[in-house]
Amino acid sequence: MQQKHLLQSDYKYQFSGHETFPLRYGWLKKAYDSVSCEGGSVSSKLFSNDGSVAYFGIGKNMVSSLRHWATVSGVLQNTDKNQVETTKLGKLIFDESGLDPYMEYPTTLWLIHWMLAGRTEKTTWHWAFNYFNSTTFEREQLAVAIKKFSDDRGWRRAANITIKRDVECFVKTYVPASRSKKASLEERLESPLIELGLVKSTANSSTHFQIIRGPKSTLSMGIFLFALIEFWDSKSSASTLSYEAISHEPGSPGRVFLLDDAGLSQILSSLDSFTNGAFRWSETAGLRQVVRNTNLSSDLALKYLSLDYKSHIPSKE
Repeated sequence: MQQKHLLQSDYKYQFSGHETFPLRYGWLKKAYDSVSCEGGSVSSKLFSNDGSVAYFGIGKNMVSSLRHWATVSGVLQNTDKNQVETTKLGKLIFDESGLDPYMEYPTTLWLIHWMLAGRTEKTTWHWAFNYFNSTTFEREQLAVAIKKFSDDRGWRRAANITIKRDVECFVKTYVPASRSKKASLEERLESPLIELGLVKSTANSSTHFQIIRGPKSTLSMGIFLFALIEFWDSKSSASTLSYEAISHEPGSPGRVFLLDDAGLSQILSSLDSFTNGAFRWSETAGLRQVVRNTNLSSDLALKYLSLDYKSHIPSKE
């Protein structure tokens, strides 16, 4: 799967689509079911016609946001015939017989995070985890840095207010909102990605934030391999991939999952046993790299992803 790089001249940035609403609990399942129940493909008007508000039970802008998050998370996809379809990934996770239709397991949260920040469609998400080099920030600081990046790239239509709103939505995706008695129930429903603990408010502050780099106790081998295969496939056809690329390059699992050297090394050392030799860690002749003995494919990535859920699926006796 080839991804457009942020530095490519034909990259199409995106700072909108969410209508200022972060991803909410239940939205991806609701979006998947709305298309799946119609045979897996529906007219895009389902999300924009007069009956969409009543159908989904949320406001018009929220319906638009729901479709946006389902699309950028890889649960649904738009076609060139004004249709919306379910994806293989969406079916694997969110079907009634899927691996985690109600998002009960950390692997699903890491998967969604990868789809938002590992891929390049969500510009702010991808830039913040892959290009922003500070470990602390304020909303305004992040917005200014992204605006400068966009200006340097010649994205002249990227307005300040649009970027600021995107940054605000980014923060709400990962950081718990301050509690307010005046907030509605819908407003108090926080994003599921908060559970990952990737971004936190600093002590005694609701305006300063810290990006948390280090080992990730809930990050399993299956989702790591899913990300590694996608990154590798978009970068190189070689049979080896260096530690530096996996750890530091934009779009790499090390950058997106905020892994430090200890956390990444621990995962890489387990590749051989988890994949039965299909991927293995090598430090021969001073070269630190992963060696693969298999072809890269989306089906292989989904195969390893599925293994994360294996212990949760009841055996049939």
